[in-house]
This record gives sequence, structure tokens and C-alpha cells, in this order.
Amino acid sequence: MRFALAFSQRGLMPCFNKLVTHQHTEIASSYVQQTTRLQSTSSSKSYDVIIVGGGHAGTEAATASARTGARTLLLTQNKSTLGELSCNPSIGGIGKGHLVREIDALQGVMGEVADGSGIHFRMLNRRKGPAVRGPRGQMDRDLYKKNMQDLLLNGVELGINGIENLDVMEASAEDLLLDEGDAIETLAPLADVGDVALSEAGDFSGKGEQGRLEKAKSLSSAKANVSNRRARIRGVVAIDTQTKERVEIESTTVVLTTGTFLRGVLMIGHERYSGGRHLRDSEEVEPPSVGLALTLERFGFPLGRLKTGTPARLDGRTIDWDGCNIQPSERPAIPFSHIRQSRGEEPPLAASGNLIDCYQTATNEATHRLVMDYAHLLPQYDGMDGKGNGPRYCPSIFKKVERFAERNSHNSFLEPEGLNTHIVYPNGMSGPYPEEIQLQIFRSMKGLEKVEIVRPGYDVEYDFVNPTALTHTLETKSVAGLYLAGQICGTTGYEEAGAQGVIAGANAGRAAGAAYRGEKAPLPFVLGRDEAYIGVLIDDLVTKGTLEPYRMFTSRAEYRISLRADNADIRLTRKGAEHGLVTDPERLAALDMRENLIADNVERLRNFKLFVTDWANRGGNDLMGGAAATRQGRESHKKSAEEVLGMPHVTLEDVEKIMADVFAEDQKEMARADDDAIGEYEMNPTPSSVYDTVEASVKYKSYVVRQEKDIESWRKAQGARIPPNIIYEHSIMPTFSKEEIEKLNRFKPTTFAEASQISGLTPQSLVYLYHHVMKLNKETKRKERAEAESTAL
Repeated sequence: MRFALAFSQRGLMPCFNKLVTHQHTEIASSYVQQTTRLQSTSSSKSYDVIIVGGGHAGTEAATASARTGARTLLLTQNKSTLGELSCNPSIGGIGKGHLVREIDALQGVMGEVADGSGIHFRMLNRRKGPAVRGPRGQMDRDLYKKNMQDLLLNGVELGINGIENLDVMEASAEDLLLDEGDAIETLAPLADVGDVALSEAGDFSGKGEQGRLEKAKSLSSAKANVSNRRARIRGVVAIDTQTKERVEIESTTVVLTTGTFLRGVLMIGHERYSGGRHLRDSEEVEPPSVGLALTLERFGFPLGRLKTGTPARLDGRTIDWDGCNIQPSERPAIPFSHIRQSRGEEPPLAASGNLIDCYQTATNEATHRLVMDYAHLLPQYDGMDGKGNGPRYCPSIFKKVERFAERNSHNSFLEPEGLNTHIVYPNGMSGPYPEEIQLQIFRSMKGLEKVEIVRPGYDVEYDFVNPTALTHTLETKSVAGLYLAGQICGTTGYEEAGAQGVIAGANAGRAAGAAYRGEKAPLPFVLGRDEAYIGVLIDDLVTKGTLEPYRMFTSRAEYRISLRADNADIRLTRKGAEHGLVTDPERLAALDMRENLIADNVERLRNFKLFVTDWANRGGNDLMGGAAATRQGRESHKKSAEEVLGMPHVTLEDVEKIMADVFAEDQKEMARADDDAIGEYEMNPTPSSVYDTVEASVKYKSYVVRQEKDIESWRKAQGARIPPNIIYEHSIMPTFSKEEIEKLNRFKPTTFAEASQISGLTPQSLVYLYHHVMKLNKETKRKERAEAESTAL
């Protein structure tokens, strides 16, 4: 509450204090009139691409655009907030870690900056298969921001070649410069796939010819979107942060990465005040973007309201750490950067031993009573009839307690925000109650009985554009040359934002750069669902849209067995180089080295063979599937190390230990026969830089074939009907999530094609549903035949 009062008393935002809902359009108009009365000048420099916003989407879009050779300008209200981790000071996680690895594989900056700033590292889901393991790093917030700013502003290299073609300007984008007209021609076209051999388009959502046709159909092009166009980009109208002058800056493409700033409203309890977010360690807020919202509204973009929240920050000096469970960092720490991985290096702070411990506490029944007793003091939102439309998979503590009433505890991880600060982030505890209520809630938890709050938590509600208004390049369908990326597209999370930024920046840069140089329109840079989690993310958004903040999970990918975090460079780096996005020679050399090492080590496994009984004798019967391994007749049957590794519960380490023993024995035999042969048969284990990839590529070989069959059968079933009387319950469909059951009951799809368009319904659940319906149909037919036969008798 004190934040809101402080703002109104200080008069920090006189133009915005009443602008809290869409109904206040007259105030918005007044705001625009005030800005247009400012002194107007034209920038002496024009650009190919202007990126609006310096968050995670904006920094990746700006650097991606610059790497393509496009003259790029990054507009940010405040250079000191570039690279800010506005909420959780962590990068990666389940699904999200895959995105960071893919961003890095395309020479994005998030992974390298995270490595240089990480103070706590863990591989999540380590006990599960390689496909769902997710690297995660806890960041030093100050260091992450410093490293990102050094890269963008000072040219300091963090394992990345310097960013050329990039300018950064402190200014607030107030509106777009547009040429209007129905079916207007774009100034920066991408090639129409119909004019290019389909073989050049590659695969997309399937294999072979069908996949190429689907990809061709989906791509953005001048011809495909001409009937939808109402305007084209000519630049940006901005207010210079220092001079307060109104500046018109020309460009042929613009990427909007406005985050939570699009008509943003901040809330603590019942207090509401306009803004995009709080400045860190300050009661001040950064103003929202209103003019851009009004322009998008004028052009008929499908706007909605979403919310997100950040928890209070705690004073670590007042926490009873002995009352919490310690969560140490893993060693050796696994980096996000593929180059660092290829060198066999740990992240620098891990290598120097400068790591921290995180801790775990939990809510209890007393906490939950407080959460529910004071629910009436929570904000009233614009969306969802006042309830607010927040992230399903990063819910507030109120939503957790309300949704899972049967649970008497929820975990919270206490994460220090840096090496040189006492501020602690309580993960999982967002809730914009009045500050005094937040304090009561925290003090009800073990280890936090005497805790003090440094800054109260708050929520922010903001506009977003339903991403069905975009193409797979993230260009808007109605305004040529306008691209969107990040939370403006309905996603939540740094990693999802950064991934979109790479695609939007790459396509804007390729199109605008080619137009400036007078070259022919380039092919769009689009990743398929079978190529990358980035492809899954964008395809889900632009084909299904979203009604709630979208978060990436491994379950969203039907090709997740192939789309592992360990092989992102193998999947994407070469393609990035072909499209001018990957320019670093060391990165390409590291890829060549990794590919050769993987091929050599797999070939070694394939060529090493022992009798089944020898494998069993050396590794135990369990290694070969039990006592059957030593039954009579098996002694003459051989298996390769590759075949043995493909068996359940067998690890690469198990196989290589036996291989090393055999090689050592052979070495001794050779030494006895010929002294010159000593060392000829030395065997080194698979290097750590390719260990996971070698193991996974062998173990998942048969599963990939099965995956393809399942997806192919699903594709053929698109037109099949779903019985209207089908029951969607967890007891019948135990693998379905609560979200999936809820949405199937809400939408009641009549065909599998309709079911596939429901946001949040995962591919494997669709396959499960298909097999379930086929089974029901067979049972129905069997009963009908039995009844017919009974009647005939």
C-alpha cells in the first residue's frame, strides 16, 4: 500500500494515474494529445530494424537482427534496466532449459550471460530420461544485468563476438510510423515459399513430402498476407528520455517487445497505479506504454488482459536458515553455453568455487488459513470478471491454496539474489496482499518466524495480442514489417520471451537487411515442431492462440525424445549459419568437433561385441535382463555395446567399464606377445562434452521409431470423430493433466482436428485420446455384433 501512496503523493505519473481499464479511452486520448504537443524532430539516422523494449525478448531480437547484418536500433526507456531479471533471479528449468540451449545454439546471448552470472546450478529431472532433463541456474541479479549491459553497450565479450550493427537509445516508443492502405505492399518482404523449391523449405511438422507441404503452407510471405494488410511499418515515434523531444525514427521493420508495459497497471491489495514494473530497489515505477496499445487497438488486433506477479523480497539476515532444508548447487556445474561445454569448462563462478546454497521451506495449515481469510483484500482485476488471468503453472499462493484445497503444504525455495546482497527471493510465494498481510503469511512458515520484508510483492496486469494475429515468423498479418515477441504474445517467462526474440529479430533483420542492400527477398527463418522447442512454442501460439499466459513444458512437444537439451547445437547451429544467424567461427568449429566425437564414440560402441554370456559374467545378469542371459545356447550369441546400451537400466558408464576391462586385458596379451604393442589398445571414456548425447542417441533409437509411428497414426486420424458421450475424468484418463481434463470438458471437441486446436492439450494426450477412442469404438462394435447375433438366434 505504501508504494501506491508514495507514487500519488510524489506526482510521479500524472498522465497515467487514472488509466487502469480499457474504458478510460478519453484519458488515453488526452495522454496522446499531450505527447504530440512535445517538440517534434526527425532522427538523422534511419535503421533497418527498430527493437522496442530491452527485456529478454528485446535483447535477443536486437542481437539476432544485428547478426544478420541489419542496421539495428534498440529502444529502451532506461539503459540501466537492460538485462534486468524482473522477477525470479533464475534461468532455465524443465522445458525452459531446452529453450535456453536452443537460443545459445543460434548464437543468442542468454545462455552465455547466464553462465557468466550463475551462482547455483542444478539439472532438474536428473532421475528421469535425458529428454526431460532441464538445466537451471540461479543468477546473481546484479552480475547478470552488468554482463548483459557490458555486451550491449560496451562491446565487452563474454565468449561472444562483439555486437556489430547495433545502436542503443534511451527513449520511450509512443507510436508507430505507418503507411496505411488495404493490401499495401511491404517494404521488407520475405520470400514466398511458392516461388522457392519445396526442398529448400525443409521439414516442419512431419517427415517427408507432407511435412514440406505443411511448412510451405505456414510460412509468412508477401503474397500470403497481402489481403490481410492494412498498413506497413515506416518507423517509430519516440520520446527521448533525456531531452523529452518527440523523435521520428525511420525503419522498414519494427519488433515490439513491450513485456508487461502495454497499458500496465500495478496492484498491491486494493491499490492500483499505472506502470510496467517497479524499478529494483526503488519505490519508483517505469511508465506503461499507452500510445502503442491504442494503435494496436485501432488496427483491430485481438487484445486481451493478462496478469503476473512477483513475490515480496525478504531480508536474509532475518531468516532462520537452520530451520530450512539446504539445497546445494551441483558440481560439476553444467553450463548453458555449447562452446563452454565443448571446451569441457564449468561456468566461471562455479569453476572458482563462488557458489551459494538455496534453501527449502514450506507453507502449512496456518499459512493457508491466512491466505484464504484475507482473500477479500486481493486486487480486483480487469480480466476474468475481476479474478485476473494469471499463469496457470506459476500461480500465486492464493491460487495454489484455492485450487489444491486437499493439500496442507506447498514448497517454497528461498533463493539468494546474489553474492553481495542479503535479499532473498521466496520462489512460489507471489501474492499481492497488503504488505502487513504478506508479512503475516511469511511469518507463519518454518524458518521465517522473524523474517522482515525488504519490498512487498505486487501484481501487474497488462495488454497482450492474441498470437493468432501473427505468422510463424512472428510478423503481424495486418501490418507489414511489424513483429511481436515476448509477453505481448501471451507467454510468461524469460526463456519463452528470449526464444521469440531470436525468431522475430532474425526474420525482421533478414527481410529489412536484404531490402536495404537491394537483394532478393530471403527465405523466412522458421523452426518446425520436429526441429526445436522454439518451433513448438511458436506453432502453438500462432495456430492455437492462448487465453492464459503460455509456459513451455517438455510435454508440449510430440518430438521431445529427439528435442533434448544436450543436442540443441546439433539440431540448430548449422541451420542458423545457413540463414546468417550464426556467425561465430568457434561455434561452428565446436559443432564439427562434437559431431565427430559423437560419431566416433557411437561407432566404437557399434563395433565392440561380446558374447551375451560374457556381458552377463562381467556386468551381472541384471545388465543383460536377468537369468535368461546365461541360459543354454546364449553362449554363441553376440551383442554389440550399442545393443547392450539400448537395454533398460544400462548406462554408458556400465558398458564402457566392461569395454575398458576388455581393452586392458587385450593390452596385456599384446604386451606379452610384442613389447612394442604396449598402449596400442588404450581406451578413453566418452568425453563429458558428448557423454549425454552419445548415451541418449543410442538409448532412444528404438523410441524415436515408435514416436514416428504414433505421430503418423495421429496425423491420419485428424478427421476422425470423437463420440459425444465420451467421459473426461482422471480415473479414465490418468495421464491427463488437470488443465487438459478441464478444457476437454469445456470445449467438447467433436473431431480430433478440433481437439488439436485446444491450447494446453499436449500431443501425447491427443495420441492417448485417439487410442482410447479407437478402443471404445472396437468395444462398441463388438457389443453390437454380439447383440445382433443374440437377436438372430
